[in-house]
Amino acid sequence: MSVVDESSFAALSERHRRELHVHCYRMMGSFEEAEDLVQETLLRAWRGRDTFDRGPQFRAWLYRIATNACLDALKRRSRRPPTLQSFADVPWLQPYPDRLLDEVPSGEAGPDAVVVERESIELTFLAVIQLLPPRQRAVLILRDVLGWPADETAAAFDISVAAANSALQRARATLREQLPKRSHDWSTANPTAEERELLARFIDAHERADTEAAIAMLREDARVTMPPMPWCFEGREAIARSLLKGLTAPGEWRLVATRANRLPTAASYLQASGDTEFRAFKFDVLRVVDGLIAEITTFNADLFPAFGLPPKLD
Repeated sequence: MSVVDESSFAALSERHRRELHVHCYRMMGSFEEAEDLVQETLLRAWRGRDTFDRGPQFRAWLYRIATNACLDALKRRSRRPPTLQSFADVPWLQPYPDRLLDEVPSGEAGPDAVVVERESIELTFLAVIQLLPPRQRAVLILRDVLGWPADETAAAFDISVAAANSALQRARATLREQLPKRSHDWSTANPTAEERELLARFIDAHERADTEAAIAMLREDARVTMPPMPWCFEGREAIARSLLKGLTAPGEWRLVATRANRLPTAASYLQASGDTEFRAFKFDVLRVVDGLIAEITTFNADLFPAFGLPPKLD
């Protein structure tokens, strides 16, 4: 590689930052950990800049560095849920803003266009792949999400093609066993009219504290989880009791429509009793099946800035 100064190298690698962040997010399931690992990836790349040129394989080189940075982090943390009954079993799970997914470039050489397909960024997929041993997870993402060939995947981990294929087969078997069948279209990245309409009703019901209307939107087998809290509410009746407490608590709600992980999402602000301002409180990410809410995943307000949302409403 010819000698390159830091600013030139930064400009060259910066164009891949967002897709590397999405890749690390898939590996880790955490938006904030992915931020740290992208920084680690670019630092490792800068240190190793003399070992690689700036040709067409530069992007793949960055992906290899990012993948190994994630594997190192997972090895240090030894973090993998033994089972997956609900998102409550994955307390480190965080949402990913669609506004940032839309920054991932498309139309370049390689599989960029598939980086943000709904199937590979949806919360259920992310939670299930957390069950996989780290190397199986990495092989699955490189092969089935990014479309890498077997020989390049094997080279990334310095293993044989047979070993890489074996890891992929085991990972796929776990996914077939754990992923639920879906009645909606995984491939769409844009909100459907049905999802937009249901989200608007969800927001309206919560702002009016209309528990009956909110419950009517739920499937009988709906589920609510709240990572990192271990709580899981299964079924409409259990969720109704939780909603009643939340919607009738002292204070007033204002909700803003947004999108996370290609799913309709409501960002909630609470004006608590005695307060004069609406303050960022939580996200509710909705999974819609057959016109009703099948799952609500509630996250805290830590990532409001990443969604372009203010900490307080005017």
